Amino acid sequence: MDIFSSLHLSRRRLIGAAVALPFTASVVRAAEPSLSFDELYGKFGVLGLEFSDKVKRLAGQEISIKGFMAPPLKAEAQFFVLTEVPMSLCPFCSSDADWPDNIVVVYLLEKQTFVQPRQTIEVRGTLEYGSWTDPETGFVSLLRIRQAEYFSV
Repeated sequence: MDIFSSLHLSRRRLIGAAVALPFTASVVRAAEPSLSFDELYGKFGVLGLEFSDKVKRLAGQEISIKGFMAPPLKAEAQFFVLTEVPMSLCPFCSSDADWPDNIVVVYLLEKQTFVQPRQTIEVRGTLEYGSWTDPETGFVSLLRIRQAEYFSV
């Protein structure tokens, strides 16, 4: 094999790789960081539960978390509560002082059909923390996932 044949073959491989690269990149999506309910809080301080360093570090980023959908407050709601364990009633809180340590409010990107409370789901969206009151519903939350979507797993 002379040098020109070798160069031609290498050039052909390079062009083939360049053509295939965009398709490969669209199939292989970078996985977002995941959280578990055990990783939400770091410790119990003088003022109550303190958010973990991981939650603080991931705030504002796309994350994923697995759990269970609590029954929604109303059928047309565009949010729901994600719980660590299946619940038959929604753990609605009147203030953040009552906030359980095993729930996260999920605000959907768009309305989706709700699933049964015993179905495990994975939620993906942008993580937020800190006390916030939804102006439309009055629902108070400490942890939220916004622009979210979920999938049965």
